[in-house]
Amino acid sequence: MAGPKDLDPSSSPRALLGAELRHAREKAGLSQEELGQRLFVSGSFVGQLEAGTRRMQPEYARLLDEVLGTEDFFQRNCGAAAKSKYPEHFAEAAEAEAEATEIREYAPLLIPGLLQTSAYARAVCRAYQPTANEEEIDRLVAARVERARILSDPTAPLLWAVIDEAALRRVTGGREVMAEALRHLAELGQRGRAIVQVLPFEAGAHASMEGSTKLMEFEEAPPLVYFEGVGTGRLEDDPAVVRHQRFTYQLLTACALSPQNSLALITAMAQDYAHEEHP
Repeated sequence: MAGPKDLDPSSSPRALLGAELRHAREKAGLSQEELGQRLFVSGSFVGQLEAGTRRMQPEYARLLDEVLGTEDFFQRNCGAAAKSKYPEHFAEAAEAEAEATEIREYAPLLIPGLLQTSAYARAVCRAYQPTANEEEIDRLVAARVERARILSDPTAPLLWAVIDEAALRRVTGGREVMAEALRHLAELGQRGRAIVQVLPFEAGAHASMEGSTKLMEFEEAPPLVYFEGVGTGRLEDDPAVVRHQRFTYQLLTACALSPQNSLALITAMAQDYAHEEHP
């Protein structure tokens, strides 16, 4: 009997690969925990592969073909599922973000990617890669703008961002760009598409001074937390880590301005930038 056909890379290959994994696992009569034991991973990790929130690595594809008797199906197709328009360190997080039902993010240094305008994104990408040609910058900006399309849905995902005042004070791309960026941020908050809180300087020391954090919740997979540095990123699903980061985020929201006061500050700063005044 012929093996399964290759997946179509144009139709969300990671989601399709996850669906095929679930079908093959159930056909083999294995639970997620039982399959995880044979792969030397947790059952929740298997659930994330099936939900498309985690990337299937070649070593797991090989083991899956062996355990589930799928010939070389997963090995053939994990490459297509791994292709991404995003930088390697961020690709898995970006693709998980697109599947999330809730996203909570603390941004200490810049406006979060999902809330950026194209002009602000261009300034950030150019700062990251000052020697890149315009075609490369265009590609990076287009990918970032495309990420934000998940906000076109009026209800999902829930996006809650705590943004450090430093990110709003740093003139990125010039005052005109900043005015547009803050107006966009305020507009998203005013129409209820995102909950935005500003963590003011006067809050002093806080629970997340060591860096940014992104918490993601999913309908059919365990939660993830993403830590990002300069050119690096790491997804974690350890329950203890996720629990600690949830507590950290609660502390941040307690220290931040209320959503109403945050929007008032953001709007005032946008007006100051537009009039070329120092906020």
